[in-house]
Amino acid sequence: MKRGLLVIDRGSREHEAEQELNLMCSRLLERGSYEFVDYCFLEVVPPFLDQGMADALNRHPDELTIVPYFLYPGRKVKAAVTDAMKFQAGTDVKLVVTRAMSMHRTMVDIVEGRILAALKDAGLDTPTGEVDVLIIGHGSKDPNAAISIRYLMDGLSPRYRNVDYCFLELEQPDIAHGIEKCKANRPRVLAVVFYFLHEGAHVKRDIYEDLNPALEGADLGKVVITKHIGADERMVDLILERAKEVEDAAR
Repeated sequence: MKRGLLVIDRGSREHEAEQELNLMCSRLLERGSYEFVDYCFLEVVPPFLDQGMADALNRHPDELTIVPYFLYPGRKVKAAVTDAMKFQAGTDVKLVVTRAMSMHRTMVDIVEGRILAALKDAGLDTPTGEVDVLIIGHGSKDPNAAISIRYLMDGLSPRYRNVDYCFLELEQPDIAHGIEKCKANRPRVLAVVFYFLHEGAHVKRDIYEDLNPALEGADLGKVVITKHIGADERMVDLILERAKEVEDAAR
């Protein structure tokens, strides 16, 4: 059977995001049982979803696995799935769609790794039980986004002093309120987690526009900021696991 895999990403004008996706696709092609692996974007920049789907179908696979590469099962994921599955009526290729990259232990492990790396880079040997954590997510009006963040919090909470979250936009609490809540807890060390897939505009600029003033006004102690998720090998594992779920169910 000839199989292909298409990753649907939100989209970003920052070249780092495209570099990360190219690396992810290369690793998926090496490790998965696919004739081809490619990506497209839901918005912002081409190739858009229609072009990505058309290109994938023109390679004439027997089955195409579609991966909504999002951290939340929110409205953008639903839009991506709906738009992709419209192609089923016009092709004999079997289309299957995975779940988003949420509500999975892998995300907890990756975030914890980012926290530990940030502490190490700052020269801090503070026990995790004395570290407070603030997760900054993008934000979504879909309630499933907050549910996904709380899943992450629940996974981290047993090892850290306090774990909380806030959002860059679209819903509350915003970053200023998130920092205010952290201040009330009087942290010895605060680890701020950038819960974003790519090094796009949000990670490079937008978050800091709100975070820096909030931190200056809070007068906290030690603050470390983690790296984003990025092209982590464990994300390759997760995509392959999500893909296998739907591929096995389709047989």
